[in-house]
Amino acid sequence: MQIDKKFKALVVRKDGSKFNRTIEQKKISELPKGEVLICVHFSSINYKDILSSSGDFTVTRHFPHTPGIDAAGVIEFSSDRRFKTGDNVIVISFDLGANTPGGFGQYIRVPAEWVMHVPYDLSLRESMIYGTAGFTAGLAVNILQEQNITPKKGPIVITGASGGVGSVAVAILSKLGYSVYAITGNKSANPFLCKLGAYEVKDREFLNDESGRKLLKEMWAGAIDTVGGNYLENILKSTKLRGAVVSVGLVSSSNLSTTVFPFILRGISLHGSGASETLMSKRKKIWSLLAKEWKSDFHENIATETNLNELDNKIDKIIEGKEIGRVIVDMWN
Repeated sequence: MQIDKKFKALVVRKDGSKFNRTIEQKKISELPKGEVLICVHFSSINYKDILSSSGDFTVTRHFPHTPGIDAAGVIEFSSDRRFKTGDNVIVISFDLGANTPGGFGQYIRVPAEWVMHVPYDLSLRESMIYGTAGFTAGLAVNILQEQNITPKKGPIVITGASGGVGSVAVAILSKLGYSVYAITGNKSANPFLCKLGAYEVKDREFLNDESGRKLLKEMWAGAIDTVGGNYLENILKSTKLRGAVVSVGLVSSSNLSTTVFPFILRGISLHGSGASETLMSKRKKIWSLLAKEWKSDFHENIATETNLNELDNKIDKIIEGKEIGRVIVDMWN
């Protein structure tokens, strides 16, 4: 029989036209039904969490709500035989933190299909340094490899490089021997990106061509774009023959205005990738790569740490553009 424990959670409440975030005391009995109850040790802050924490109804339909699309912790109870009490597990994406109480609470209860054992080579803390953002970066890198975009083919450009997805992608690709051009609008992030292995760091205006030309000079063997809009359009125009572009975000815009010329005349390919839609078999493959072949000592360089009590302030700093890289949350410190 489960004890109805009390725990703390960040709760977003709607007050008129405003949304307020507070730390509140909750009970396990208030959590939704599910086969697995997890004591969350670490979470992390992702772009989707910022939207949910700000009252974005395209992410979260009902408030009050606890965001946090990532959670790493220890199973306290499971009715599914694949998991047992004491197992180290992670839950990322699915509906966690969107319309299901998420990892910004010290406990979550979820369907067993959402749960995955942490790879042996990763600690709970390390798994959240990756989190959904790192996993998304891993998916994008895997797509480039599947398209035979090798380091010899030429440089890779990454937009939004100082953010969560971009910074992990820079680190992974640099470790694998690619020449990475990191694009960022945050000039203070240049030393950070160089430390992660970027070959060159460029201001975002470098990609903001507004000439209207159908094609631009061939520059990139591949690309990982997190911002969309005109930046993605110009990447497509400047990708080399038979290159590949992976779109994983829309920080700048969800719109894309382009022509078929890059696809017909240069034979490039455009791929979309999202964490939530990824099958568990693929998730396990990417997490295994993140834990082994793609893992490097970048972990301590790429992440800062906060706790539940400081989470609200940290979210505000991210909204203001004052944070770079990944931010992990120690839920019990």
